[in-house]
Amino acid sequence: MSDSAGLLELGDGDQVTVRVGAVAHGGHCVARVDGQVVFVRHALPGELVTVEITETHRGYLRGDAVAVLEPAPRRVTPPCPYAGPGACGGCDLQHVAPEAQLDWKADVIREQLRRLGGLTAAEVDALAVRVRPLPGGPLGWRTRVRYAVDAADRAGLLKHRSHEVVPVDRCLIAHPAIQRQPVLSTRWPGTDAVETVVSGNGEVVVTPIPDGGEVGAGSGTVTEVAVGRRWRLPAGAFWQVHPAAADTLAGAVLELLDPRPGESAWDLYGGAGLFAAAVAGRTGPSSRVTLVENAATGIAAARANLADLPQIEVVAARVETALARRRITGPVDLVVLDPPRAGAGARVVRDIAGAARRAVAYVACDPAALARDVRTFRECGWTLRSLVGFDCFPMTQHIECVASFTPGEPTDP
Repeated sequence: MSDSAGLLELGDGDQVTVRVGAVAHGGHCVARVDGQVVFVRHALPGELVTVEITETHRGYLRGDAVAVLEPAPRRVTPPCPYAGPGACGGCDLQHVAPEAQLDWKADVIREQLRRLGGLTAAEVDALAVRVRPLPGGPLGWRTRVRYAVDAADRAGLLKHRSHEVVPVDRCLIAHPAIQRQPVLSTRWPGTDAVETVVSGNGEVVVTPIPDGGEVGAGSGTVTEVAVGRRWRLPAGAFWQVHPAAADTLAGAVLELLDPRPGESAWDLYGGAGLFAAAVAGRTGPSSRVTLVENAATGIAAARANLADLPQIEVVAARVETALARRRITGPVDLVVLDPPRAGAGARVVRDIAGAARRAVAYVACDPAALARDVRTFRECGWTLRSLVGFDCFPMTQHIECVASFTPGEPTDP
């Protein structure tokens, strides 16, 4: 580390003392050193910390708080011994009191809506964004865990932004049924990863993924119960990882859309059909609900689990392709979309805005992607009417949001 013309030149491994600023998307806080932005993990706003630089980039640095000189009141001792600088990267917020994690995540949502969504501070305030906890507490909730395997054939978890495997003896956010499996005490020669799944009724599936094997290739089937229905799914099919998430998110979608008998609906990126089933239960047998899904496991699961609901049509296609090639056509009364982490994107949002007549419910696992799509909806004349976050991933920086849009200009806050 050198000081040239009063400007610190920081490199990997250098340490510097900083006063930590606001939270930012990604599980870190923002600090500044001589005008340089430093994204600091394992810190809280207002703290004075010693930061060790871990990455240097043009325009910003990344670092870990390796010593806390003035702790914030809401700092706690992480319950897991592997949480912290240089250890497992799965949990970003174990040093933050659980109730403060909710505030942290709400702050991130608001910041993304202002910075990427184009909303004014007054518009964001009018939404009264908050993040709701799910039942069960901050530990023992994760029903799907993928363990990496190192060169010594030991299963463990990856460091933050690294392919390095950290051997662990237990993952505290894993569901107790997964913790009881001997995955971490077993050697796994010829294996890239071990995928573990526990269903709502306690079924456990452990699948070794061989070297060069496909991620998400878990074998076996599991049973889930959600929206008053029993779901039989391949272990590798997408399903929410928090036991309470499926019903919580489906309930939020129904509350925001308020589906009415006879209305038509699209369920885009529909997976096994959770939201399609929930909406069809309200719109009734005379309605038309179209589910679009691209993953083979999701398509098969939707067709098998929704066979008793003939008003639901399952379309096997990418959402972009289905809309562009008129595999599904508007007008449609309601739309639910639950896109992947990258979001829906401008083209899909414009197609939805041009077809939907009454309301859209957007389920998002990334607030930055959601905010970008909020901007496009607004450009299409649609209004973000409400947004609520759900803490489906306690101890991590991840947030699930459900937003609702309606046609027309926003009212003054």
